Amino acid sequence: MKKTNGTNAQQNGAKHTSLLKSGILLSVMTFASRIMGLIREMTKAAFLGTSAYADAFGIAFMIPNLFRRLFAENSISVAFIPTFRGYLEDCTDGESRKKTQEFVSATLTLVSFLTACVTVLGIIAAPLIVPLFYSGSTDSAILAETAFLTRIMFPYLFVISAAAFFQGILNGCNIFAPSGFTPVLFNGIVVLITYILTPQLPNPENLPQEALAARAMSFGVLTGGCFQALFQWPFVKKTGWKTTLTGLRKAFTNPGTKKVVALIVPTIIGMAAYQLNDLVSTALAGKVGTGTVSSLQYSLRLQELILGIFAVSIGTVILPDLSGLAKKQQWEEFNRMLLQAINIIALITIPVTFYSLVCGKDIISLVYKTKNFTGQSVLMTLEVFRFHIIGLFFIAVNRIISPAFYAQGNTKLPTLAGIICFTVNIALVLILAFPLKGAGIAFSLTAASLVNTVFLFIFMNKMHGMQAATIAKKMIIFIIRMICFSVIAACPVYFVRPYILRAFSGFSNRLIVYGIPVLITALIFAITGIVLLVLFKDETAYSITRKIKNRRQNKQN
Repeated sequence: MKKTNGTNAQQNGAKHTSLLKSGILLSVMTFASRIMGLIREMTKAAFLGTSAYADAFGIAFMIPNLFRRLFAENSISVAFIPTFRGYLEDCTDGESRKKTQEFVSATLTLVSFLTACVTVLGIIAAPLIVPLFYSGSTDSAILAETAFLTRIMFPYLFVISAAAFFQGILNGCNIFAPSGFTPVLFNGIVVLITYILTPQLPNPENLPQEALAARAMSFGVLTGGCFQALFQWPFVKKTGWKTTLTGLRKAFTNPGTKKVVALIVPTIIGMAAYQLNDLVSTALAGKVGTGTVSSLQYSLRLQELILGIFAVSIGTVILPDLSGLAKKQQWEEFNRMLLQAINIIALITIPVTFYSLVCGKDIISLVYKTKNFTGQSVLMTLEVFRFHIIGLFFIAVNRIISPAFYAQGNTKLPTLAGIICFTVNIALVLILAFPLKGAGIAFSLTAASLVNTVFLFIFMNKMHGMQAATIAKKMIIFIIRMICFSVIAACPVYFVRPYILRAFSGFSNRLIVYGIPVLITALIFAITGIVLLVLFKDETAYSITRKIKNRRQNKQN
């Protein structure tokens, strides 16, 4: 008996180590993906700036991407993987393996058929869809070019759905690295093809260079999607599961696909609210002025970089621990861990917010400013970025609090909070978009994210063991503390920044003109902040330091 327990402990330990390694590898891939996504936006800025063609590309890419997020990703993560895992657990003999293979083939057939139908309809209806995103006075040439770009990129929906299906098989088999790498591959291909293809495209219509670059990027998106699917296919083949098609009748009547569809339908309602929000925001952005769509996208890419590095990683890491504590009903430790995660997010995002408010123009200029991304483009993006960045903490903390609900098996309350958030966002966008343009749309997202946070705390009171009032009180005290520290740290940066910029303004390379000032001001801000944390003996900072020291000692041992 002892031997068996020892064997089980070893197996559990090996499994935990394997999952930990997979989690770390996936975090590294996520970070690389965010960096490459930023480089893709930098490429877009260099070739398109905030021109009408930048907006055209943004709208054209958003339309198939909307269906991808709504159906492909949602179907795989929420419905296919859990169902596939169920089949794998029952896969003990030849007959059960045959049923699993039939389910895999039926799902691939269903995904391929439905996405092919949507793709064909999207290509046909593109000229009718595109005007919904523009005002009545928009140049007909821009409308036609946006429809053309939409038609180029709509097949991306078909290939990326196949890629998502392959990811589902791999993740179901606990293989994460290939799927984690594909976004890096996609962004790299888009960048590469944009640079190679833009000067090579024929131009009988004498289109401006921005139009050719938008077309090149569109071909890059489609090619990148194809490579995302092709790259994963050999790894899927190694698992032993065949990627074959079956008849449509078998696909629609397979018990597994019926279960997948039953799981998808409820979640699509929640996802549709989110996608409707994105759709309405983009549509209004396209109507309020040239460059608004692209400036919003440039700003969001900077924000997503920070969120991807910290919030998503912390949320992913704490979910298994919270689930374990909830199962054991160790509520004191559960609440302590949740509060600590929230405080870590505040420790990161609040100082980043204040630094970005002071040096946002320098950051945007460093990342994006080129011949096509002019000073006017910088100011347009900065106006949006300031309103986006003040919502950084709320967006990040929502991704930390939601796993606390999931840990207890409750997905309804965070979904309800999300729907309320999206409703508020749409209402504010409709009110503020025309008078404030991009800034109004950005502010709407920030305000809605705050509302989401408030409702998550309200809903905490309905959960067993969660001390909403205590967590909220301690969180607010810590936030005020971080705001005070950040204001103090921002003061020397605010006064020194003009002199540093002037010292490097004579150089022609933007990495020197803006990069060195950003580096110096960031160091001043960070050193001031660290000194304040040490002087006031901040417990969260000390906790992080202790964990880093313990990990180093464990590695040495």
